[in-house]
Amino acid sequence: MNDFSSGTQATVLILFTALVTLTLLMCVMAGPDRDDLTNFYTGYLSLTPLKNGLAIAGDYISAATVLSTTGIIALAGYDGYVLAVSTAMSLVLLMFLLAEPLRNAGRFTMGDVLARTMPGRAVRIASCVVTLAATLPFLVVQLSGAGSLLTFILGIPHLAGARTVCIVLVGSLMIIYAAIGGMRGTALIQMIKIVLLLGTSVALATLVLNRFDWSPGDLLRAAQRGSGAGPAFLQQGLQLGTSAGNRLDFVSLQITVVLGVACLPHITMRLFSARDVPAVRRSMSWAVGTVTTFCLLVIVMGTGAAALVGSRYITAADPHGRTSVLMLSRVLGGDAASAGATILYAAVAGTVFITLLSSVAGMTLAAASSLAHDLFAHAARRGQAAPRTEMTVAAWTSVAVGTVAIVLSTLVQNWDVGVLTTLAICIGASAVAPALTYSLFWRGFTRTGLLGSLYGGAACALVLMVFSKAVSGTPSAVFPNADFALFPMQSTGLVSIPFGYLAGWLGSRLDHRRRAAESRENQRLYEESEARLLAAVE
Repeated sequence: MNDFSSGTQATVLILFTALVTLTLLMCVMAGPDRDDLTNFYTGYLSLTPLKNGLAIAGDYISAATVLSTTGIIALAGYDGYVLAVSTAMSLVLLMFLLAEPLRNAGRFTMGDVLARTMPGRAVRIASCVVTLAATLPFLVVQLSGAGSLLTFILGIPHLAGARTVCIVLVGSLMIIYAAIGGMRGTALIQMIKIVLLLGTSVALATLVLNRFDWSPGDLLRAAQRGSGAGPAFLQQGLQLGTSAGNRLDFVSLQITVVLGVACLPHITMRLFSARDVPAVRRSMSWAVGTVTTFCLLVIVMGTGAAALVGSRYITAADPHGRTSVLMLSRVLGGDAASAGATILYAAVAGTVFITLLSSVAGMTLAAASSLAHDLFAHAARRGQAAPRTEMTVAAWTSVAVGTVAIVLSTLVQNWDVGVLTTLAICIGASAVAPALTYSLFWRGFTRTGLLGSLYGGAACALVLMVFSKAVSGTPSAVFPNADFALFPMQSTGLVSIPFGYLAGWLGSRLDHRRRAAESRENQRLYEESEARLLAAVE
């Protein structure tokens, strides 16, 4: 692949600077007053359904979705196609099953939803712990990947010092966005990101299809040749294998994605910024339409990367194919010295950069909000913290969460940390999904059941992941030279998801026997709010 000139790199750097300046200015202008909690956590509920839908889609489509899914499609074909469809299906599930009840039940955080009928410190603390467990791994993955990607985009030598500087730069910006902008400021960044992302993706997909005279069959045949896999490119098995166990692992991964991605705290938190139930319905319609469109574009771009770039060049740049979309833009731009090539590559690189920034900012805000609202204001102060105090704590917890993420990302920048993405999604599917569905739809759900779902599901996912093939025992594992893999899969969902639901059910049944009075009180609170929860009836 031809390298771009210093003029192209200068253009990319200028674009980066302009995007950072614009987004920082918007965050400052949209930032909440120091004593206005509603503005900080929900943006005054002032976003229109279109804007809120774009913000939800922006939070939902992370840098991992843009880069990793495109790379998996380019290298594994069919397996990547199914992953893209599962990603879209997860948001559809959220729309039809959880979106409206969540909006009716919650106020600022997931802890507000879960503590609705089961108030107390234990529930708030558990909600905060699981929120951190689900967001911190994602933050580490995004930031550690930012170092490698920015050095690749800017043409900087791939050295540890350069990657560390890039990680600190992106991490510092994410702290500023979350601490200053709040929900409204990060929503504006998400809207800019999704518009840019759709625009550049449409341009790349159009150029790819135009190369093959708008013939999907020709594109697929070229992708089979470019991938080096031949007909296997359109069959399941290139990513995880074709044995019975590998096929079961593949099913486990897709189930985990469908149940887990949309239940992650930084996604559900966006629903609370809709002003009412009709608004959340329309917002989710816009979000689902946007995400589905993008996933279709990802399929075209990934297939185009396999056809036009080839797996040999893609894996040489990154074994997981995360630079495939950037390499595709180089090929489609033609002559590296031409203005068209410079503009196309700079646009794609700038979009990747703003995607990284917006993704980590949304996750940081979710983690900081849970620490400030659930842990500090309610668990520590029993809901008596002054708004100004809680706002100050939220800002400083953004700094704390961001600093921890930066330090961890720097320490593991040479590791293959993709397993942390799987871990975060498994926690969402195994802990958050059972807790939310039981809390919203089961009258007999009790505090013990809730704690069992949250702690049990998260612990099961974590323990199984540590002893899985994704961590040790295989050449592609985090520790390829060690072998302590006792769990024969790379995704824990097939075991940890049923475990999370079973823990919630068993805990609630035991509670009904031991604490009949408390169980009746929980059921009474649920029945009092059931009409408003499920049908928005006051």
